[in-house]
Amino acid sequence: MALLTEHSDELLTGSEISGSALVRHTLIQTHRLLLRWARNPVTLLETLIIPCLLLIMLNTVIGGQIRKFTGESALYGSVPLVALVGALSGAVAGGVLLGRERDAGLLARFWVLPVHRASGLASRVLAEGCRIFACTVSVVLVGFVLGFRFHEGVAATIVFLVLPTFFGVAFATIVTSVAVFTAKSTLVESITILTSLMMFFSTGFVPLVAFPKWIQPVVHNQPMSVGVDAMRALAYGGPLARPLTLTAVWSLGAIVVFAVPASIGYRRASRR
Repeated sequence: MALLTEHSDELLTGSEISGSALVRHTLIQTHRLLLRWARNPVTLLETLIIPCLLLIMLNTVIGGQIRKFTGESALYGSVPLVALVGALSGAVAGGVLLGRERDAGLLARFWVLPVHRASGLASRVLAEGCRIFACTVSVVLVGFVLGFRFHEGVAATIVFLVLPTFFGVAFATIVTSVAVFTAKSTLVESITILTSLMMFFSTGFVPLVAFPKWIQPVVHNQPMSVGVDAMRALAYGGPLARPLTLTAVWSLGAIVVFAVPASIGYRRASRR
């Protein structure tokens, strides 16, 4: 609230429904969210520290066994897996903070200010993208220390770094639609269970052939597995078209299905 007060002259300049106002107000609110997340210990843990510790743990506990089983470094599966898990878990923490802002009436206060109506939701998408990219870079840096390397060139490296952001923003759309309608405890319990199941039953955790045959089709095609397979191909090589296409389909599908409920719910929560 204080941040928007400091920028009151900007908020009052021009029409609050103009395109320039949308850009200006979105950047101001994105700055507010990033500052709040940076000062929140839970969000920092979910975004930076826990993913890096998880990568080190996975490499220490099962990295050697996977290398013996496949003949390849487990890091080319675990680095993409942890980057995606960090994107999802951080989105849950952001959803919890959104619920707290709703309950505290902060969203309703923004509603009566001369702020572009779409800037609140747009700023959350932009802030999520920044947070996820920072998480991905942190995980990759730790992976480099452990032995992870890119072998497919600069273009593939850029796509590798951007893919978790696209995947995570799609998931954040789901979280936002749940957060504006549901209590915080329900959000954390239901979505955290889902992300944990997706992590353990994915090709980034162990190779596909290690799973029972009856569940292999599910593991092979679930969103996190295709994301991991696409990122593995971008870093190490291998089939890329199928996993990259499925990742795009899963992500775009989530945005299409949940964008409208998220918008309606955010508007409803802001008018309380």
